[in-house]
Amino acid sequence: MFEMTVDRVSTLGDVLAVSGDDYRFFVQEIAEKSSVQLTQILEPCGKDTAPAMALAAAFSGDGNDLLLYCPADHFIPDSDQFSSMVLDAADLANDGWIVTFGVQPNGPSTAYGYIETGDVIRGDANKSVRFHEKPDAQTALEFLSSGKFLWNSGIFLIKRSVLLTALKQFEPTIYETCKLAMEHAKQDGAFWRPGDEFECVSKKSIDYAVMEHAPNIAVLPFRGTWSDVGSWDAMFSLSDLDDDRCGKLGVTENIKTIDSKNTLIHASDRRFVLTIGTQDLVIIDTPDALLVSSIDQVEQVKKAVAELDAVGRNEVLEHRRVARPWGAYDSIDHSDRFQVKRITVKPGARLSLQRHKYRAEHWIVVKGTALVTRDGEEFMLGENESTYIPLGAMHRMENPGKIPLELIEVQSGSYLGEDDIERFDDEYGRKTHKNEELG
Repeated sequence: MFEMTVDRVSTLGDVLAVSGDDYRFFVQEIAEKSSVQLTQILEPCGKDTAPAMALAAAFSGDGNDLLLYCPADHFIPDSDQFSSMVLDAADLANDGWIVTFGVQPNGPSTAYGYIETGDVIRGDANKSVRFHEKPDAQTALEFLSSGKFLWNSGIFLIKRSVLLTALKQFEPTIYETCKLAMEHAKQDGAFWRPGDEFECVSKKSIDYAVMEHAPNIAVLPFRGTWSDVGSWDAMFSLSDLDDDRCGKLGVTENIKTIDSKNTLIHASDRRFVLTIGTQDLVIIDTPDALLVSSIDQVEQVKKAVAELDAVGRNEVLEHRRVARPWGAYDSIDHSDRFQVKRITVKPGARLSLQRHKYRAEHWIVVKGTALVTRDGEEFMLGENESTYIPLGAMHRMENPGKIPLELIEVQSGSYLGEDDIERFDDEYGRKTHKNEELG
């Protein structure tokens, strides 16, 4: 979904992503895959949409710049139609309107916020009367019957100076705090880290902070297909269903259904998924975890994640596959004394020069060529060749070739945490600190 969003907006101007620190290399990987030059601001902690938008607006630029804010989890298949809609809204935004795009409801949904529309501004643009949070079923039905309500897409087109003025008027603390945080922002390689002031900012959505108060909100009808894909039942509604109303997602050749009805199945490339006689289920198999839920209860996954987080399950915070600036690693297996990882290094990339205090490593090259540094010695490893990195040895891995380097790393030792790393040279500007990740 994030990759689709980047591709969709890249034709409209420069792209800036506001994300959490844990996702910085994932975002970078997607930008490289999409061949998009992307600036990234790293929030030290999540504070909802108002502070995130404030950081982006306070970033360097002209006050007359038009900023298009897009959530990263929307399904919008027609990028050309989307671009045309945004460009047609530019005049309104240049005239000082905060432009949002309302989606025509196709039913009394309780999953979306609503915008109540008022007088015509010009053309098909109306003033916003009020933003409404997700309603109950009866209220949603009343909204739908009135014909005056649209779903809130959460997409905004706004002049930089207009947003900053609105934040200063309605949320002066958020405005001042985020402004200071960006004035004190530090560049960290390809990333920008806001100053420490940001950690003190209030957590608030842009709807509560600005949209419910500003008098200059213009609502334009959204053109084309839109879905806020925030749940698996939303994915179900967007899936191509067979005659038994079964939908297949992910690696579909790894899915087989027998006598199954009204079932959504997602498969990864790791495992074959077979369903027999299932009905009204959502089955999501990923390398990290397996979810099996009845369709009408799948939204409970949010509650389940909170409960898993409370008991410290690693699956809540850690993925098997982790993007890094030099490539990625996939944690294949682990125990208390060993860990196995599949490492991929991009052509021309290299890991930091480092050593470990508590673990030794075995490297086996399975694709490409590796240039290895070990205690001052440099040597090449080809496919099916291996080497040993003793505990405490200064070492580095590099891909001098033109294809991705893939190797299997077996770690063994008394402690295998990713904070057991001491860096001596790193071209990505990273420093050794607790909880630092591999490489």
